[in-house]
Amino acid sequence: MTTQLRQDEARIRRQVDMIVEGLQSKDLAALRHVYATDVVSFDIQPPLQHVGLEAKLQNWTPAFTLFETVNYEVRDLTLTVGTNIAFGYAFARLGGTLKNGTTTSGMWVRVTYCFRKIDDAWLIAHDQVSVPLDIAGGKGAVDLQP
Repeated sequence: MTTQLRQDEARIRRQVDMIVEGLQSKDLAALRHVYATDVVSFDIQPPLQHVGLEAKLQNWTPAFTLFETVNYEVRDLTLTVGTNIAFGYAFARLGGTLKNGTTTSGMWVRVTYCFRKIDDAWLIAHDQVSVPLDIAGGKGAVDLQP
């Protein structure tokens, strides 16, 4: 791997760290700097897709509304980096203390990130979050651990 690609990988990892920091501080403005303006997100919440930066940011709003404190963890981030495109995958978990005082560790989900280098910044152009499906029961398997 070239020095430039190693530097780009470090910058992308920092972007993912900014997601964690933005969520834990409940700071939508910080999250704004992580996503491309035309981001397409296949998130865990309906609808099937969220298109554009404002839709993606709006998708995080329920977490800030439901939780008094937010804990967000990304585990096992694996990246493949090119000159202008990169992708990665990881496990992520959103939890914390709800407004009613209940604490939840949350559930692990699978997340895939697609990055584009735009004006020398690595931004998320697409992300997808999913849970495994118990086909026989027709429900998400939300109790799995990485």
